[in-house]
Amino acid sequence: MKIWLDGKLVEQEEAKTSVFDHGTLYGDGIFEGIRFYNKRVFRLEDHMDRLYNCAHYLLLDIPYTREELSNAVCETAAASGLSDGYIRLVVTRGVGNLGLNPFNCKRPSVFIIADKISLYDPAVYENGLALITSSVRRNRPDALCPQVKSLNYLNNILAKMEAVRQGVAEALMLNDLGNVAECTGDNIFIVKDGAVFTPPVTDGCLDGITRRVVLEICRELQILAEEKTMNRFTITCADECFLTGTAAECVPVTKLDAYQLGSGKIGPVTARILARFQELTQTTGTAF
Repeated sequence: MKIWLDGKLVEQEEAKTSVFDHGTLYGDGIFEGIRFYNKRVFRLEDHMDRLYNCAHYLLLDIPYTREELSNAVCETAAASGLSDGYIRLVVTRGVGNLGLNPFNCKRPSVFIIADKISLYDPAVYENGLALITSSVRRNRPDALCPQVKSLNYLNNILAKMEAVRQGVAEALMLNDLGNVAECTGDNIFIVKDGAVFTPPVTDGCLDGITRRVVLEICRELQILAEEKTMNRFTITCADECFLTGTAAECVPVTKLDAYQLGSGKIGPVTARILARFQELTQTTGTAF
């Protein structure tokens, strides 16, 4: 496997970073998860927008232009030999000392991995996913902005551990007010009376790229779609529910804790959205 590391492709065994990198020492860095289908990188520009916005917020000066890094993403995908796969693009603060001060790190480090990924059993996409409600609350937006995809995912990991230990693959995370934020790695949508709803980013969720695509699909299909503050009650009373994320794609949800959601099967609105999403992934993107 070839890894793109600080400007060049190297063998996996040669892809090494310093133990003094603040990405390792403090989780000081950012990342993007990106999909490619049929040798096309899906929504590359959107991912680059988010990456560079996050870098700007963290005063992290990426040592490559958007064009250079976009080309590097495509180069890495091509070197993988895969037609369909997953890309992890990581920017760390770089090498510094053992102190916290990020300004002692002289140059950020960038690496890109292209490989396959499978978050859930394929049967889940046909039969639906079961969720638990995590006791771990989502970070407060005024403490750690949820729009920053940082290398510190402990908040999500703690909730993920809770889900796995209870025998399910994913957990619903509430914010400090008890309202729905997101799941450990995915945005959440519900369908009620034919309309689609998802929490606003101000309630603590990431402005996910796949989330944006689904909202675009709803407009295209003339399905009413709104951002709406929701609580656990709202989810349990939904007619349909599904999650979105780059790695997860679009996955239906049929159970939350002890509650069956809707009919307990994939609903018609979810099915329409999933079908259109799959069409877009196969026909659009940046070719490599």
